[in-house]
Amino acid sequence: MKDFCDLADFSIEEVERLIIQANKLEQRSSMQMLQGKVLALLFLNPSLRTLTSFQASMIRLGGGTFVISPEMSIHGLETRSGVVMDGAAAEHIREAVPVIASYADAIGIRAIAPRNSLEDDLQDEYSKELRSLCDIPVLNLESSIRHPCQSLSDWKTLEDLSIPKQGGKFVFTWVYHPEALPLAIPGDTIHMAASRGMDVTVLRPDGFSLPKEIIDRAELAASLTGGSITQTNDRNNALEGAHIVYAGSWSSTTFYGDYPKDQKARGEYSDWCVDETWFKGITSDPCYFMHALPVRRGVEVEDHILDGARSVVVRQAQNRMFTQMSVLLDMLG
Repeated sequence: MKDFCDLADFSIEEVERLIIQANKLEQRSSMQMLQGKVLALLFLNPSLRTLTSFQASMIRLGGGTFVISPEMSIHGLETRSGVVMDGAAAEHIREAVPVIASYADAIGIRAIAPRNSLEDDLQDEYSKELRSLCDIPVLNLESSIRHPCQSLSDWKTLEDLSIPKQGGKFVFTWVYHPEALPLAIPGDTIHMAASRGMDVTVLRPDGFSLPKEIIDRAELAASLTGGSITQTNDRNNALEGAHIVYAGSWSSTTFYGDYPKDQKARGEYSDWCVDETWFKGITSDPCYFMHALPVRRGVEVEDHILDGARSVVVRQAQNRMFTQMSVLLDMLG
């Protein structure tokens, strides 16, 4: 494996092999398969699970990591192209990334664009530019439009729970969040579920439809596996028969990059908070609740859902470590 930047780069058979390998690694307490290997972690955006799970993954495999973040460990880092650096930043990303990469056997980069241009973000231009500066294997730790590590972990979680593929109903619902969030989680998650062959419903309010490019990508995956993709604002119809309710938030695609208008638009749907009433009409038993985390309690989801038997959010997070160990072993082993 050269890079791990998009789950769609891998066949279903390759993904399933990674998950089988992750299951085997989950049963082992100590390994030295990557002894002497070094993973660099560059975080241009904050993280909890991605940072700690990759550190734990390398330690469990016998390797090591180092972390670079402008907020943690270095002087000002300039990320804009073509600027005269006469301000506070003393280092440019075009020198920083190759230097960091030269110290490691692989590099993970978390770089989410500021969401000014929907067209640029759908092409993942910011992440592609950073990856082009590296001559070692690259892992995408989340970009503007991709989060393959989360999607691989979610795929394993669905397998752990024995959620059916063909005939399984997967509902990804928008929920209220006070900030305009990237499209990476919704885009990659519905693609992942479609790649399993599931019937995927995107539940969202008006003005928050996912872009055509994201839907087309998921529909292509569904066409190859017997799944389906639907978008709707009808909550009752969307949730009927669901095996999984997966909550997340994303920017308004109607007002993408216009933060005042986006904030006003999302404010109209502040009641989109998952509680037990969402599950009353669901006949599938059990119907699980998923979320990529972090989650705002009482804003996106009520406490009794997160703390109840439906919730598998901690299992999702733990599976990040096992699936990433599997990826790292293929990449560096």
